[in-house]
Amino acid sequence: MYSLSVRDHIMIAHSFQGEVFGPAQRVHGATYVVDACFQRPELDADGLVVDIGLASDTLKAVLAELNYRNLDDEPAFSGRNTTTEFMARVIFERMAAAVRSGRLGEGARGLERLKVTLHESHIAWAAYEGGL
Repeated sequence: MYSLSVRDHIMIAHSFQGEVFGPAQRVHGATYVVDACFQRPELDADGLVVDIGLASDTLKAVLAELNYRNLDDEPAFSGRNTTTEFMARVIFERMAAAVRSGRLGEGARGLERLKVTLHESHIAWAAYEGGL
C-alpha cells in the first residue's frame, strides 16, 4: 500500500463536560498538528498517490473552518465533547467528502483509505482511519 501524508495545524479553544476531564472542564486552548495520510494499492497514471498540492490546499481549507474557533460555540458540536479523538473523525469526514467530491483531482478517485492524526503534543496524539 502506497501512502502520502500532508501536514498543517489548527489552534482551537474548547471545554469538556464530565468529571473524567478534571481541569479540562474549564475552557482551554489546544494547538493540533494535523496529518492527513492518503493510501492506495497502486500509483495513479502519473506515479502519484495523490496530488500533494491539492491535498495540502484541501487540508488547509478544511482546517480553516475550525482554526481560531472556540468549538463550544460551534452549533455542529453542541452537546459534544470535542476531544482529540472526536475531532480526528470530524476532520476525516470533511477530508473524505472533499476526496469524493473531486476536490483532490481525478487521480484521487483511486484512493482507498485515509487516516487523520491530530498531534496534541510530542507525547500524545489520536487518529481516525477509514475507507474511502
